[in-house]
Amino acid sequence: MKEKLQVGVLGFGTVGSGVVHILEEHKSKISQVTGYEIAIKTVLVRDLEKKRRHETTGSIKLTTDPDEVLEDPEIGVVVEVMGSITTAREYILRALKAGKQVVTANKDLIALHGDELVTAAQENQCDLFYEASVAGGVPILRTIVNSLAADKIKKVMGIVNGTTNFMLTKMATEQKTYEEALLEAQNLGFAEADPTNDVDGIDAAYKMVILTRLAFGMNVRLDDVKVAGIRGISPQDVVISDQLGYQVKLVGLAEERDETVSVHVGPALLAKAHPLAGVNHENNAVFITGAAVGETMFYGPGAGKGPTAISVVSDLIIAAKNIRLGTTGNAFNNFKHETKYTPDEQIFSKYYLRLKMNDKTGTFLKLTQIFAEAGVGFDKILQKPFDEYTATVVIITHVTSKAQLEKALKRTKQEPEIKLITNYSVVEV
Repeated sequence: MKEKLQVGVLGFGTVGSGVVHILEEHKSKISQVTGYEIAIKTVLVRDLEKKRRHETTGSIKLTTDPDEVLEDPEIGVVVEVMGSITTAREYILRALKAGKQVVTANKDLIALHGDELVTAAQENQCDLFYEASVAGGVPILRTIVNSLAADKIKKVMGIVNGTTNFMLTKMATEQKTYEEALLEAQNLGFAEADPTNDVDGIDAAYKMVILTRLAFGMNVRLDDVKVAGIRGISPQDVVISDQLGYQVKLVGLAEERDETVSVHVGPALLAKAHPLAGVNHENNAVFITGAAVGETMFYGPGAGKGPTAISVVSDLIIAAKNIRLGTTGNAFNNFKHETKYTPDEQIFSKYYLRLKMNDKTGTFLKLTQIFAEAGVGFDKILQKPFDEYTATVVIITHVTSKAQLEKALKRTKQEPEIKLITNYSVVEV
């Protein structure tokens, strides 16, 4: 009989039940890989009477008392899949101080309090793993930390929110409105009743904070990430983008330039030939540019019971191996670099602008003069009548700095005859 490693689980929702299921289904393989019989002893739940998607075996105890997990000396690893911030932080700190290894899927918590938790883990010679916090079943964090450790990463760009990617796919392929796409996503369980974190880009921003920390060693604060969501995307933007050879996606981008970093999340036009442009429905993908390796992309399901639970159990397996080898307490990522932000004058991109203008002689000339004075050139221009008196003008700029663009847009706002409707970045191949 192999030695037993007892596990406590905090939370028994979609991911928690998936962890239980995988440990039961793959018990033999996991035992061979780790040298332990890994068994869940206790699961913390909110309601003991609730009917659950995955029934537990008689050997698993359900409890509403966190002390039965956090203070049980027989439990060696705690899996946190609760989804809160304040309470989860408290429980994880308690678990680490009690000498327990911790695995979490909590992106919000890691983005906001990751440094504190990592410090607590090291002080108590414990492991803290969080692979499942970004991109579900895509093992991107460990790839950055281990497989790409020898390279200098220059850029991390990704579609890291499955809800918004599903919605934008529906808007592009079935010509649905934002509201129609959101309703379908909610009906299928891809979007919450309150979709704010997803559609406003907050969820993706949390993930980009974590990716930036691991890729560049810089502890970027959430408040310093420029964030925009997809609420303002209209079917018109989707159609025009398609006509111009692009796909609209919600993209997170972290880019290093001269020992500084810029991080933002927002809608972007991806050239159809770009690998990320073909990432559809609820799938995620992370596109990494390294100085040595060049361009690589990691693709897979970004959320859900199976993919996220697999990442959690994979971390659990590594924690078990470390316990057996006596090597716990090493940080998931030791790479640190002074955090410096790239000034707007050194952030470069093409931009997609959709404007509504008075359709009369001289208005477009005024627009071109404003942009010329700011040093912004036009790569593509499309003009269509909007009604009898106004026109829709779509511009794709040449590569320009963010500072130059902001200067032009600030001046444009002073012209009552010109109204900016949409402003997105453009990514070519």
